[in-house]
Amino acid sequence: MMILKIPSGSNTVNTLIGVITFLFFAQLPVHAQEPPPRPISVFVNPAQGLIFGAFFQGPTGGTVIIYPDGSRAVTGSIVQANLGFPFSPAIFEVDANPGTLITIMNGSDVTLAGSNGGTLSLHIGTSSTGSPFIATATSPARTQVKIGGTLTVGVPLANPAGSYSGTFSVTFIQQ
Repeated sequence: MMILKIPSGSNTVNTLIGVITFLFFAQLPVHAQEPPPRPISVFVNPAQGLIFGAFFQGPTGGTVIIYPDGSRAVTGSIVQANLGFPFSPAIFEVDANPGTLITIMNGSDVTLAGSNGGTLSLHIGTSSTGSPFIATATSPARTQVKIGGTLTVGVPLANPAGSYSGTFSVTFIQQ
């Protein structure tokens, strides 16, 4: 608590101006509104798409699963093959103000077309950040999001060996 005593007399005006000046220049805490949110930007890492690598198809088919951490698993009669073909989750980079809440909405399942005929079904999986997540990187750095998926492989006659490709959609929603 500060008590201010203003003496009477001819210096009262000068003292009062001095006190007002002192109060004007005193450093008081200032509270302001946070900056308005800026729209997020999402970048696709072209060198890191959702890639399932090489595998051998058994007589009953099965699934090939790519997890966000980059690991791979198979089910059914599918056999993993390490023939020098990489496998990886898709990597997206999100540029947003730190603290921005973002929800990921996966698109519907996708049909991939084969180079030798046939089709495979792709289901987009979970992300490394979970959903929703909070952006943590300060621009120009970006928050990295890795997304896996599950490839459903049928019998050899329906899904002949070859290269399968297609596109999928993922929507990033700023909250």
